[in-house]
Amino acid sequence: MRGYFGIGVEGISKEQNVGNLVRSAHAFGAGFFFTIAPSVDVKAMRVSDTSGAFDHVPYYQYESIGELSLPKGCRLVGIELIKDSVDLPCFRHPVRAAYVLGPEMGSLSQEMVARCDHIVKIPMKFCVNVGVAGALVMYDRMISMGRFVDRPVSEGGPAEPVPVHVQGHRRRIRSKKDVA
Repeated sequence: MRGYFGIGVEGISKEQNVGNLVRSAHAFGAGFFFTIAPSVDVKAMRVSDTSGAFDHVPYYQYESIGELSLPKGCRLVGIELIKDSVDLPCFRHPVRAAYVLGPEMGSLSQEMVARCDHIVKIPMKFCVNVGVAGALVMYDRMISMGRFVDRPVSEGGPAEPVPVHVQGHRRRIRSKKDVA
């Protein structure tokens, strides 16, 4: 898959949810994980992180939204059920992205929504657990940006394997002195 992504939470208060989210981030190949103004103990988060993600995925903790620092060119994507948010199945993921989710019993702050480049919602009847929502977003990123064959028209798996990527021919770039 091209590019990279990170995922984080604002104002999280339950260690188990953070541990589940960071474990899923590790499984989906996240480049980093972050929290903003957490009210949880980082060591307690490791209890539900059975993959050891904190040893494999860089973790950044920010005390405020103003401190949030993302790599150059990285787009911030908020996950929130608000009126003007884009349905996840209709969203084209940025090649370089950081996804942010709100706290368990609340929403992303207005300051965070204003900071986001995009706001996306998971089309559901009601909100789900932070860990589940994060996993759905990462899964959608994987299936929309990964190399998979098209789904078959009838039920079941694909009839053909994923085509092998073939490198193109080498191109020679001419220098100015070659042209003169």
